[in-house]
Amino acid sequence: MDVIFADYALVGDEIRANVRISIAEGRLGSVEVGAQPQAGDERHAFVLPGMPNLHSHTFQRAIAGLAETRGPGADSFWSWRTVMYQFGLSMNPDQLEAIAAQAFMEMVEQGFSRVGEFHYLHHDRDGSLYANPAEHLDRVAAAAGATGIGLTMLPVFYAHSGFGGLAPADGQRRFIHDLDQFARLMERGTEITRELPGSNLGLAPHSLRAVTPEELSALTTMTTGPIHIHVAEQVKEVEDCIAWSGVRPVEWLLDHALVNGRWCLVHATHVTENEVTAMANSGAIAGLCPVTEANLGDGIFPASSFIAQGGRYGVGSDSNVSISLREELQILEYSQRLAERSRNVIAAPGQSTGVSLFTKALVGGAQALQSESGIVSGAPADLFSLDLSNVPWSAKHMIDQWIFGAGIGIDCAWVRGRKLVSGGRHVGRDEISARFRTVVSDLMAAG
Repeated sequence: MDVIFADYALVGDEIRANVRISIAEGRLGSVEVGAQPQAGDERHAFVLPGMPNLHSHTFQRAIAGLAETRGPGADSFWSWRTVMYQFGLSMNPDQLEAIAAQAFMEMVEQGFSRVGEFHYLHHDRDGSLYANPAEHLDRVAAAAGATGIGLTMLPVFYAHSGFGGLAPADGQRRFIHDLDQFARLMERGTEITRELPGSNLGLAPHSLRAVTPEELSALTTMTTGPIHIHVAEQVKEVEDCIAWSGVRPVEWLLDHALVNGRWCLVHATHVTENEVTAMANSGAIAGLCPVTEANLGDGIFPASSFIAQGGRYGVGSDSNVSISLREELQILEYSQRLAERSRNVIAAPGQSTGVSLFTKALVGGAQALQSESGIVSGAPADLFSLDLSNVPWSAKHMIDQWIFGAGIGIDCAWVRGRKLVSGGRHVGRDEISARFRTVVSDLMAAG
């Protein structure tokens, strides 16, 4: 049994002093508040629970920073997607695994202990199935195993290029399944998650534009796990949905699917107040990816209204243009401040904004990935500590200082009791990063 003694730790939604945490067989044992350190305890100044990352496309880590040159006209999500397709169509399974390992490693270094991998790059470069149709799922799982991160595998069903069952475009050829093929993929996904410690399985209809109503209905019967879907990310998507159905995407989804607490509606950046209320009432999680949403110019989800009506959210790194738990939480709050021309929007009166941001994302992220979280006896031993060696700090304001200040990094991180990060570096960083650099150099040279 290992024991961590924290001068301060976030226990529930409170910062508590002198917390002694025991770890056995990958789970938290006793959590003693107001304790005394004992010989052999590993000492840390400030410890927090590991955060679920509810939405990631790991292969997109390879294009970070490569789609920031303006084209001849106004750039948008759709012009960025062209660059993403170019890279997505070119990588082989070995390269995919190397990119996923880099992304997962960075997540653990940044305080994420589990990832919801919304995975839609399924087939060979010409669009044909591999001899192992789940080749890429296996590679993602191998990367998760190598880096130690908890994995919620979310195989993505993608069949159409637009609302009403439009035929897929050539650039989408590596994504496309029919229902029979996808059912077989899910069977292998079940086997993978049974074999990989700390993993579980859900599924993801890519978006309403990529599935028909009949396909969506069939998909929801294929799992008892979480169901994630992109929805209302772009104005064009909303306009196209209205042209097809007469209503907006979130409204259509809530009217036609049994959306409940195992659903995660990702982005939802273009919603009406009625849709916000209906989302909150459904129990679904809002999957917010503030760094990517800002990078792509998506828009701003009305988080404060959603929270006020009982809605829950989690955060994800999505395109992985920048993998940082701190930045996701910071930009979430700042986007609300810009939209409402106010300060400390997410917090209730008298609350720390940082603590509120963090604890809400922790609870919502765990629900979205059907996982456990928090510093509580019996939970997975997913923790991280802050490096406070170079900054003045106050326990009361510590999480606010980390999220909104500068100079505070992450020192150590544990996933299921295994110490994976020390001194800010993952135990496998040198080898994983060297392989990643080679892969991205090769892809850029080929492109």
